[in-house]
Amino acid sequence: MRSFIFATVVAAITPMMANAQNYRAVNLLDVVPLTETTFEVIEARGEGPSGMWCAAADYAIHKLGARGRVYISERRGVSKSVPGRKSVVFTTNANNLTQGPSKSISLSTSQVGVGLPINHAIQFCRRDEFELSENVLRWN
Repeated sequence: MRSFIFATVVAAITPMMANAQNYRAVNLLDVVPLTETTFEVIEARGEGPSGMWCAAADYAIHKLGARGRVYISERRGVSKSVPGRKSVVFTTNANNLTQGPSKSISLSTSQVGVGLPINHAIQFCRRDEFELSENVLRWN
């Protein structure tokens, strides 16, 4: 009976412990660590590739202390850790890639191996500084 109670308590606490380890990025996307250098960014609120790269860079800097590059380890697809959600798996270790590292001129989350300098990717978090508003000068 005690083992049943213990198992029930562990089953109830485990999801809470997992959520406690998640990281909430500056753009409010959840990041779930998978290994020491690999993590999953959970898609939400219609964030596109720039939002995913922002969250990846934020996590890489603030949780991993990384300063190099961040790579797509697994392209956008079914989440590994959150049922019913989409995600992208990123890594800061190029040795974890199933395909060699590469560069791209377009911003995407669909090509494994594509990497960006973390200092470049973090710039996607500053979207509000670059968006035009109704307060722009108009020429008559």
